[in-house]
Amino acid sequence: MAATALSKTDVQRYKKTLEELKAQITQSLQSCTAEVKKPDEATGYSQHQADQGTDDFDRRISLEVTSHEFQLLRQIERALEKITEGTYGICDISGEKIPSARLDAMPYATTTVKTQEMLEKGLI
Repeated sequence: MAATALSKTDVQRYKKTLEELKAQITQSLQSCTAEVKKPDEATGYSQHQADQGTDDFDRRISLEVTSHEFQLLRQIERALEKITEGTYGICDISGEKIPSARLDAMPYATTTVKTQEMLEKGLI
C-alpha cells in the first residue's frame, strides 16, 4: 500500500520533538546510571537490614526505569532514522500511513496501532 508522505514542515516539527525527547532521556539515563553505580556510602555493621532492603528496592526500581528509558531511546533513534530515510510516518511492517494523531501522541511510533496490537499479541 502506498502511503502519503507527511509535509516537510510536519516532519521537521516531529524531528525537533524527537531530538528534544532524546536529549531529555539521555540526561535522565546518565543520572540514573550514575545513581545505580554509586557505591553505598553507609555500608557497614551499623546499617540496619531494613535500610539495606530499601536501598536494594530503590536500586531495582532505578534499573527498571533505566531499562524502559533505553527501550524508548531506541524507538526515538529508529524514528529519527526513518526521517533520514524519508520513511517517517509509514509503518515499518504494513507500509500503511501512521495517523497524525498517533504521531502527535507518540512521535517515536514506527507502526500503526493495529500492527502494534498484532505484534503485542504475537500474531506477527
